[in-house]
Amino acid sequence: MDTSATSAENKLATAKTILSTAASVAATVMLARTVARDLLPYEIQDYFYFRLRKFCNRFSSQLTIVIDEHDGLAKNQIYDAAKVYLGKKTSPSVQRIKVSKPEKENHVNISMESDEQVVDVFNGIKLKWVLVCRQVESRSFNHSSTNIQAQVRYFELTFLKKYKDVVIGSYLPCVEKEAKSVQQESKTIKILTVNYNNLYCNWTDAWIPVNLDHPATFETLAMEQEQKTKIMQDLERFVKRKDYYRRVGKAWKRGYLLYGPPGTGKSSLIAAMANYLNFDVYDLELTELRSNSDLRTLLVATANRSILVMEDIDCTIDLQDRLPADTAGEGEGPIQQNKVTPAEVAEQLMRNDDPELILNGLIEFLKVKRKEDEDAKPRKIHEESTESQ
Repeated sequence: MDTSATSAENKLATAKTILSTAASVAATVMLARTVARDLLPYEIQDYFYFRLRKFCNRFSSQLTIVIDEHDGLAKNQIYDAAKVYLGKKTSPSVQRIKVSKPEKENHVNISMESDEQVVDVFNGIKLKWVLVCRQVESRSFNHSSTNIQAQVRYFELTFLKKYKDVVIGSYLPCVEKEAKSVQQESKTIKILTVNYNNLYCNWTDAWIPVNLDHPATFETLAMEQEQKTKIMQDLERFVKRKDYYRRVGKAWKRGYLLYGPPGTGKSSLIAAMANYLNFDVYDLELTELRSNSDLRTLLVATANRSILVMEDIDCTIDLQDRLPADTAGEGEGPIQQNKVTPAEVAEQLMRNDDPELILNGLIEFLKVKRKEDEDAKPRKIHEESTESQ
């Protein structure tokens, strides 16, 4: 009896010792983790966690794919697609989500919060998504000695290693396809302006969107019907020619120069084009930019299938004729003789799909330019003679 009691007491003492040791170890780990977060630089923390994960992964059957928010200076399309896709996949285990509802929109936008986990299933494969956000030191503001804290965001997608080909070849394309479908259903045209504070922190947040609530359409636009039809046909032709631009080695973009006094309908025409194409509008004020690198950063941060508006460009830069005056008319062909730029020729060549109509249109264009030049010569001579008197 005494032996049994003694044995029970020894087991109880051993259990207490184990629990006490485990509690002490856990408390030490928590204290060390807190001290590390408060005192160690983010770079050292990242390196430590990276080495720890690498060591643990040697004994794991799981594979983790890291999907950064952007790839170099370009936005990562998979990240954007995952952000939209996971907003519709929040599971009951999620404790925190982000919810927003823009003004004059009927739908609610739902997205993941930092460090939250969403579990998805694809063809019987269990996949775990985690959104990771961390602070890093950004480049100095305007080349000063002040460092700025920027936020870096990325998704971690974890699954069994044996399903790697299925996830990369089938699952991720499915995510992109479904995200595109969701975006088209809830598409609201935005006008985006620059937040210059974000430009030097997280450049992907440099453009701030607001709903473009402009009623202008080509039906309500005060413009001659022939001119409106020509613009709409040109826009439709441009949208359909994306593959053609790639084949001929040209960037898929289209430029329009709108000029005139205030109140003549320039902004209304831009809004009508945006509503017609269902494109977002990026409003860029060049006078606020400090350098060419800032301009490049903003242009890279714009999305495809959008309209970039640069207002009052004539007040921003000094426009100069690239051709010296003494070289005018020295060319051997009609293009040089009529002072036609390559851009104007390209404009004529892109106006139609029929080669014969294109060539006829180019010839007519050169005839008009020649007549304009001949009519301008007497006027110029008269002005010079008046000035000399």
